[in-house]
Amino acid sequence: MGSYWNAVNAYRCEDFAGYMTEISHRYPRVAEYLENEVGFEKWSRCHYPGLRDFPYVALLDVIQEKMSKWWNDRRIVAMAITAPLTPSRESEFRPRFAQSNGRHTLQLNPVTYHVKGGELEGVVDIFNKTCTCKEFDIDKLPCVHAIAAAHHAQGSVYSLVSPYYTKEYYVLAYGETIYHVGSQSQWDVPNEVTTRVVLPREVKERKRGRPKTSRFPSVGEFRKRKNRCGKCDAYGHYKKKCNS
Repeated sequence: MGSYWNAVNAYRCEDFAGYMTEISHRYPRVAEYLENEVGFEKWSRCHYPGLRDFPYVALLDVIQEKMSKWWNDRRIVAMAITAPLTPSRESEFRPRFAQSNGRHTLQLNPVTYHVKGGELEGVVDIFNKTCTCKEFDIDKLPCVHAIAAAHHAQGSVYSLVSPYYTKEYYVLAYGETIYHVGSQSQWDVPNEVTTRVVLPREVKERKRGRPKTSRFPSVGEFRKRKNRCGKCDAYGHYKKKCNS
């Protein structure tokens, strides 16, 4: 079907007509189906109508309106927060205060504390905001050891929290406003954009034959080894079932 792909990718209608003639001579039913039931504009490059006949602009307006509503709703929720952290992080952070009570804390130097008690001990560095339990390092939210160390140092526990979890950053995330772009007739589009021709992507012709279903194994990946016959050294069967 080389003529079909040539017709698909043809830029001029004259070339397209020549390829369609070849198709109609060899496959008349296919040519009739492509022309009458499918329509040239749905698969031919030179007959493609572009954006003018499709409601892409209306679709973008709906998406923009929905995004504006979501943005404003989340901004209202963020501004109504009274806790220092976002709701999800605050609910995760609060139970750790009770878990940190009763832990023995030993100060090793001005910024390092050894916290004992519970199932796991921890060495906390409140300056670098790390702990040997690794929860503080990865989550950027103080673990029970860091909370105990902050209480021992008489410092603010919330100062150890990543700023990305705070209410201020939550509000800033939705601080901008998504405005409506207005009517298309009011758009100020540069000339280099209006004169630019955007073509459909080029479709590569698939190779003949059955598509390959297997793939080359990756590094460290092993395939199941086929059985090898001890009589003829061929793969795929046993010696008992060998026909040679």
